[in-house]
Formats: sequence, structure tokens, C-alpha cells
Amino acid sequence: MTAVQTATVSELMAKSGVPFGTSGVRGLAVAMTDALCHAYATAFLQYLRDIGEYAPGGAVALAGDLRISTPRILAACATAVADCGGQVVFCGYTPTPALAYYAMGRAIPSIMVTGSHIPADRNGIKFYRPHGEVLKSDEAGIVGQVVQIDPSRFDSDGGLIAPLALPEVFDVTDDYIARYVSHFGADALKGRTIGVYQHSAVGRDVLVRAVEALGGVAVPFARSDLFLPVDTEAIRQEDIELAASWAADNAVDAIISTDGDSDRPLVADATGTWLRGDVVGLLCAKAVSADVVVTPVSSNTVIELSGAAGQVLRTRIGSPYVIAAMMEASAAQPEARVCGYEANGGFLLGSAVGELTALPTRDALLPIVAVVLAGDSLADVVAALPPRYTFSDRVADFPQGDSAALIAFLSAGDEAAQLGRIARVFGDIAGFPTGIDTTDGYRMSFADGAIIHLRPSGNAPELRCYSEAETEGRARDLNARALGHVLRVVVPEALEAAQKAG
Repeated sequence: MTAVQTATVSELMAKSGVPFGTSGVRGLAVAMTDALCHAYATAFLQYLRDIGEYAPGGAVALAGDLRISTPRILAACATAVADCGGQVVFCGYTPTPALAYYAMGRAIPSIMVTGSHIPADRNGIKFYRPHGEVLKSDEAGIVGQVVQIDPSRFDSDGGLIAPLALPEVFDVTDDYIARYVSHFGADALKGRTIGVYQHSAVGRDVLVRAVEALGGVAVPFARSDLFLPVDTEAIRQEDIELAASWAADNAVDAIISTDGDSDRPLVADATGTWLRGDVVGLLCAKAVSADVVVTPVSSNTVIELSGAAGQVLRTRIGSPYVIAAMMEASAAQPEARVCGYEANGGFLLGSAVGELTALPTRDALLPIVAVVLAGDSLADVVAALPPRYTFSDRVADFPQGDSAALIAFLSAGDEAAQLGRIARVFGDIAGFPTGIDTTDGYRMSFADGAIIHLRPSGNAPELRCYSEAETEGRARDLNARALGHVLRVVVPEALEAAQKAG
């Protein structure tokens, strides 16, 4: 008989190469073995037990997206719940915000198996405490958990020999849709024809049902049996071309879609032009009459320029940081309407708005409906905003040591020294520097309103660059020139400075 083994989550992370990060874990599906997923789900519930948010016998809600690896990982997580004495509530293959709305409304933990927008050969698990997402402050408590692993229950590849059969689906989508019908009204979309780009999004049918429940006509496009990595922040060229062709061939008022787990929205106007996620977030913030808007430093500055909210708070990139700042804002201003959004369009409602209860996790349906209702012509609504455009790109295979040297080089000295250095190394590209923001990476503002934001990845060898300017062409050109200059000039100088410093 094989002895039961013990390991910490941090040890399992190092061995498997599947890290625990923002809201949960992500990795190659083949690396996310049943044994590993079982251990991670167990560690999550043990942590909740330690902080008094879970006890054996309690319910835990589970759901997943449409990736081919999702059913297997769901079964592993369900088995872990049962092994921890929990009752599995299987909500089926449904949007992440629908699962979260159900679970938070009943104050029970939930687990969503999804890789969001990443390629089909990868997957992930999102963990939710009874009242919201797992935050950065929770990570240490989970990663430090010691879990027991019984090798006799797994085959040589880490697969469960006898996984728990998932119970009958408990549908949570009716209540999720009803939430917005109650808020906007059953005739909100009356007279409007909405194209629905379905692809492989888990909420593709929920979108159709929601449009119809709100009185509109839904026209589905491009349903896919294969998983497509649709990213709402980096829209694929084929999706740009498809939307334009659908709009040309069909009389639609808008086209809507989501990413894989349907927590991030995509909205296009009647011409098929996709709106940027931070514009979607701004329009939704206006629709809920937000007093305080929380958004990462990578989001477009149009929110400040538009005067859409009395207070704008900037955070590091990632929904846990946005949620933490929303919680602080709500505690400091209990009567204020607080919301948040990210550059990917994910919208988070931090406080109640009328009959809408708070839903402090990324949601796609609220911003989709709010934006479609923003005006008779979405193109005109967007055109009326201050002219600000963002663009992002990255350098893959960028050594993390080079990233560290780059940020250290730019950050050396006081603000005057840094601004002088920026003027010297980036002046020919962007002009005179006027400000620095080191909330997340190194963000530089220039006199003509341009912004260059360099952000090394925290867990991968890549460097991302966000740029912002008054025209789309300028934002793109600025990004390309900045990244090229960083590689050819700034990094070599930074590495030389680091070498001299010892």
C-alpha cells in the first residue's frame, strides 16, 4: 500500500510549472493533472476553513467553460470538494459572472474552471470566496497550505482513477439574466437588432436569451465547435474583419460578444467597429452614475478627461487590485456609487445601483446592455468622447533580468533625475516628459499628452508596452518606436549601468 504524501502548494507550483496567480491558477492543460487540480482545490477549501468561511457539509458551486479539458478538471475539483466534506452544486457550463452571482448571493464558495481567453491547449481555475474573488492578500494563505496526496488514487499520469461523477446541472443563468431585465426593463432593447458573435464563448446562448428577454432581436453569428482564444483586449484581425462583414451584410444596431468564460465584453457599433474595453467601461460607469471609478493604470485616460466620475482611482493591473481598491473606497464613502473596470472591458460593480446588488467581479452582460443603450448610434457616442487612443504590444522572450535592469535604470535617482533621463532616451520619440507613474511598471507622460508605459511580466519572460495618444495612428507609431528604441538603445545602456554598479 502506497503511503499518503504531503506537499505545500508552493512545492507543487515549482514542480508542475502551473503557478497560482491572479484569482487562481493557469497553465498547460497537460500539466494541470487531476492530482494537481485536486490538490489546489483542496488547498483553497482548507484556507477557507482556516479563516472561517467554509466548514465540512457546506455547499460549493462549480462551473466551467467550453474547453476540451474542462470536464476532466471539473471532475477533479468536484472530487476534492467531496473529499473535503463539501456538497457539490454543479452549475454546468456557464458564464463566470453567472456562477459568481449565484454563489455570492448564497454566501458559498465557488470554483470556475476556465482559461478565459488563452489558447485551447491551456486552462485554469478561478477561486471565489463566499463574498468575492480570491484577492492578492489571500494568496499566501493558499500557497502555504499543506495538502495530502494519496498516490493510490491516481494513475501514472496523475489522472484520477475514480473521479466523482458530476451531479445534475443546477441552472443559474435564469436568475443572472433576470437581474438585468429587472434593472433595464423587458422592453429596453425593443426595436433593436443585435448581432451575437457566439464563437466558443460559454455564455454565447445566454447572450441570445438576454437580448430576447430585453425585447430585442438577436442574430447569432459564427458558432464554433472548436475553442477560439478570443481576447477582448487584443482583438484578432480575423475578428475585426468578421464583424465588419457581418455589419455590412446585416442591418444590426450593434454586435456583441465575450471572451471564453464570458466575463469580459466585446461590443461593436453598427459598422462592426469594436469598441475598446476601457471605452466600454467608461460608458457603463456613466450609465450607473458612478461617483468613484477604479481602474488600472493601463486604462485610457479618457475617463479623467470626460469628467464621467467625480473620483478616479488607479491601481496595478489585475481584477484583485481593482476589487481591493473598490472595497476601500466603499468603506470610506458608504453612500457613493463605486465601480471598476479594466482595459479588457471587464466591469465590476462595487456597490448597489438601484435594485442591482453589488457584483464585485468581472461581468460582461451589464456593460454590454449599458453600452448598447448609450445612444441611437454607438459610433456617434464614441465620437463625442475626448480623442484618446491606446495601443499595446509586447516583446516575447524578453529576459526577466533585462526587465529588472531596465526598470532599475529608469527609476534611478529622484524625479528630476528620472525626467532628465527620460528626456534623453525617449525625447526624440515622444517629446518633453512631464510625469512618472510607477504603480505597475514604468509609465511616462509627455507634454503633448502621449503616454508610454513599460510593464515587465511578473511570471513570464516578456515586456509589454502600452501607448496612448490623441490619434490611433500616433498611438501605434509611438508603441512601435518605443519598443524598438528600448531594445536597441535603452536596454543595452541599462545593462551596462547595472554591470558598472556591480
